[in-house]
Formats: sequence, structure tokens, C-alpha cells
Amino acid sequence: MKKIMLLFYFAFLGLVACSDDPEPTIIDPTLPQGTFNVLRMGDFMDQNGAGSTGSVSLGVDSEGHQFLQFGSSFNTALATGTVTVFLSTSDTFMADPANGNPDLLAMGVVRNSGTNYFLIPSGVSTDKYTHVILWCGSVGIPFGNALLN
Repeated sequence: MKKIMLLFYFAFLGLVACSDDPEPTIIDPTLPQGTFNVLRMGDFMDQNGAGSTGSVSLGVDSEGHQFLQFGSSFNTALATGTVTVFLSTSDTFMADPANGNPDLLAMGVVRNSGTNYFLIPSGVSTDKYTHVILWCGSVGIPFGNALLN
């Protein structure tokens, strides 16, 4: 009797384990979901010989999340490893570490050339920001900026 119960148990496990359930869909919250609608865009202007080129777009995905998107042709000098992306109210980086700077919004560090996405924090209005700045913190100079139109 025990052998028959064991046989049924393993048969049941085999049926359950071999089901045709599709692989689960993994959603990456750092990437736009669905359609990405561009609200404003611009092209990077190189500064200090960093080779900054390519396009940048500010947009919203199908779920209402805002993102900053660097186009596939984006490039800049990445050897320092500290190229930080900022939304700004001007083309000039003016840090004020003691008080914070309401005219700058840090988006993150650029990790690679080509397409990059930066999720804009929920509840942050981007209306006042007119520029995107590439700032190299290790040498304290701008690598480029783009006017968002």
C-alpha cells in the first residue's frame, strides 16, 4: 500500500512540476512601461572636450512615470566613472552643497554610452527644468549640456 501511495505522490508531483505555465513577466521599474511619449527633447553640446554627443528626451510612459532618456547615439567620456546627470534651470552647474540647490535635480550616474533611462522621482514637477547637464565630479567640470525644447 505504501508503494502505491508513493507512486501516486510522485506521479502527482510530476504533473504539477511539468505544467505549461508561461514564464513570469519581470517588470523593471527603472525602465518605461508601454509607450514612451516625448514631452521635450534636445541635443547635447560638448564641453571641455569630453566628446558629449547625442539626444536626450524628457517623457512619460504609459503608467504616468516620467523619465529622462538618452538616445542610442549618446556618448561622453566615461573613464572617470563619475559623470552625473542633472536636470537644471540653466546650462551652468552651480552646486550649493551647504543649502542644496533647488535649481538642480540629480538624476544619477551615467554607466554606459547609448540608451540610458533615468526615472524621475514621483511627485517631482519637471516644468522649471530647462537643461540637462553632464557633470564630472572627479575633476569638477561640465562634460556637456542640452537645452530641452
